[in-house]
Amino acid sequence: MEKRTDKNSYTILFAIVMVLIVGIILAYSASALKPKIDENKRLEKQQNILYAMGINQNDEKSVAFIPTNKVADEFSKYIKKQIIIQGDKVTEDDKAYLIDLKKEEAKAKNASYQRRLPLFIGEKDGKTFYIIPMRGKGLWDAIWGYISLDKNLIVQGVYFDHKGETPGLGANIKQRFFMDDFAGEHIVDGTTFKGIAISKSNADPKNEDKLDFEVDAIAGATITGNGLAAMIKKDLGMYMPYLKTIKN
Repeated sequence: MEKRTDKNSYTILFAIVMVLIVGIILAYSASALKPKIDENKRLEKQQNILYAMGINQNDEKSVAFIPTNKVADEFSKYIKKQIIIQGDKVTEDDKAYLIDLKKEEAKAKNASYQRRLPLFIGEKDGKTFYIIPMRGKGLWDAIWGYISLDKNLIVQGVYFDHKGETPGLGANIKQRFFMDDFAGEHIVDGTTFKGIAISKSNADPKNEDKLDFEVDAIAGATITGNGLAAMIKKDLGMYMPYLKTIKN
């Protein structure tokens, strides 16, 4: 005599019930964890912004952020103003750092939409920093970062990260030996915006020439480097009308 549990209909019903149970558990977990996830993303953005302006706990070689239990206070201490640039309109907004660059880029595909550009103005040791967020495309997936400029539009620091670049190659955009090369680089030649190229043929391996508008490429990471240079050119270019108003 065939058992009820041997029937195909029982197997299908059991599978449906299990999928529903697992789905409910996952949905509940996602909902319950969302505040914590959002908080972690907020703190990470603050850490990255501060890192770009030199507020970190680096030693000689490592990348070390301000701890999460201290970053909110440090962010309030050093970031004096957050603004949103939208066309010719510039407004202050202390939540500008929460703007999602990916969503803004998607909205901007509609010609009638003016993209919101967040910019952070920090002060440290009597010096003013202008920190700009960026987002682009590497070899495999998204890359992003922050670049810090002084009033002469000279780079003071950067932070880069990625979603899925190749370990030991493109993933090295977030390593000190690469990021530190950007400090002191110029992005304008007179009044002409140049950006910063990532060059395989750069004849300046110690990166002593800060007026060549390029840094040494990472070996074996040409496409990631090209994507990063394109990101800098594209995103900084959108800020240039504003940045030219603060340049000495």
